[in-house]
Amino acid sequence: MATAEKIKVSKKLKENIEIIKEQLDIDSNFDVMVREIKVGGKDAAIFFMDGFAKDFIMLKILEVLMHLPKEEVLPNTIQKLMQKHIGYLEVETVETVNDAIDQVLAGPLALLIDGQDEIIVLDVREYPARGPEEPDLEKVVRGSRDGFVETLVFNTALIRRRIRDPQLRMEIMQVGTRSKNDICISYIKDIANPELVQQIKDLINEIEIDGLPMAEKSVEELITPGSYWNPMPKVRYTERPDVAAVHLLEGHVLVIVDNSPSVIILPSTYWHHLQHVEEYRQSPTVGVYLRWIRFVAIFASIFVLPLWLLVSLQPSLLPQWLNFIGPEEVGKVPLLGQFLLAEISIDFMRMAAIHTPAPLATSLGLIAAILIGQVAIDIGLFIPEVLLYAAIAAVGTFSTPSYELSNANRLIRLFLLVAVGLFQLPGFIGAMIISLGLVVFTKSFGVPYLWPLIPLNLAALKGVLVRSPVPIQNVRPSMLKPQDKIRQASPAMKPMKKEKGKNNKQEE
Repeated sequence: MATAEKIKVSKKLKENIEIIKEQLDIDSNFDVMVREIKVGGKDAAIFFMDGFAKDFIMLKILEVLMHLPKEEVLPNTIQKLMQKHIGYLEVETVETVNDAIDQVLAGPLALLIDGQDEIIVLDVREYPARGPEEPDLEKVVRGSRDGFVETLVFNTALIRRRIRDPQLRMEIMQVGTRSKNDICISYIKDIANPELVQQIKDLINEIEIDGLPMAEKSVEELITPGSYWNPMPKVRYTERPDVAAVHLLEGHVLVIVDNSPSVIILPSTYWHHLQHVEEYRQSPTVGVYLRWIRFVAIFASIFVLPLWLLVSLQPSLLPQWLNFIGPEEVGKVPLLGQFLLAEISIDFMRMAAIHTPAPLATSLGLIAAILIGQVAIDIGLFIPEVLLYAAIAAVGTFSTPSYELSNANRLIRLFLLVAVGLFQLPGFIGAMIISLGLVVFTKSFGVPYLWPLIPLNLAALKGVLVRSPVPIQNVRPSMLKPQDKIRQASPAMKPMKKEKGKNNKQEE
């Protein structure tokens, strides 16, 4: 993709002003502001975007600049202004008009002075932003209530607040020839695998697109090529700073995209999408219970409907003591049709709930319960068991912490349903093999999706199945290949360290 030729800053102020006015089309864009002033007797001009600049700070800077005597700015005007008169922290110079235009469009103020071949850029912007609020998808009973917002610098500050490590890196990049979206790559330098960090940087650098209106989702699809038709999510999203900080300490890399409250965690496995912060905000015993209840709910969301349909179509598969599970009457619509209608109806209600104002949510629930549920049974469209098991599957879907994984599981459930409805037991076995193969052969940035189950790592698998107490979380996940593998000394090593320190004191 061709890039615009860089235009050096001219020492003639009028030439620079004309170029910027032409590029930004000042006459058409009401929000692009220009003000011509005098700085130490020299002609000067400032360009900025209305709505971004902080008026109070701009007023203070202009008061200083416009009252400077000539001898205070000559010679070496730019150097003297930067060192003596512009008492602002976020200030730099650029040598091309293109860079100045990019800065103005991003929010900072550009100061041009006649006779100077550099432009001073002051970051006086103040983005429209909402305050950090608890994310709707990751609520907890006990824990922090702040969450990421749409402003990049706010999000990096929320992470810095939790990790005050000088090794924490926040590297900025820009993507989009027109949108020029800011993207931050965050990692801990002496923990994260440098090859992984470089791989992610290279993939982002290779992006050639005009803009990223969908922010983090566009970035995900651009850096995970070849996975467009694979429903399994290869990255994990979070809107919680504490979750992001935990993953940084494990050796993961974060991709933070401006204009989005969702942070991408790389790489991720299937099990990452099953974790929830609530498990770590309760005692280990309660955390284990919550985790296994969640596992059961997710299992039910995938298999309850296909298995019930299978034993209904082939009752001989059931042992004698489970014969009550099948339906006594099938109804006017075939079972497969009933399940597909139920799935579509639930998706209708889910989408309607998203677009329904909160005061009308109760009315929507009544419509779902009475009109769709009870009336559909009364007229014979559904049998009660179908609605029961469809509701169980829906609850399991909503219990899945990762919204992306819940959607993928829904598609797998539909695939299994159709296979069972058409081919019964052989269809179920075949669909299971295909679905399992899809998951097994999926990788997230070189990491097997089912690690530590496939390939088997018993120590790591124990941490997946059981919420470990914090004092024994001693090592970082080996699949990340972290540089620093140890998080804390194991309990067996702590007495040895204390004894060693005691002996040293005695020797002294």
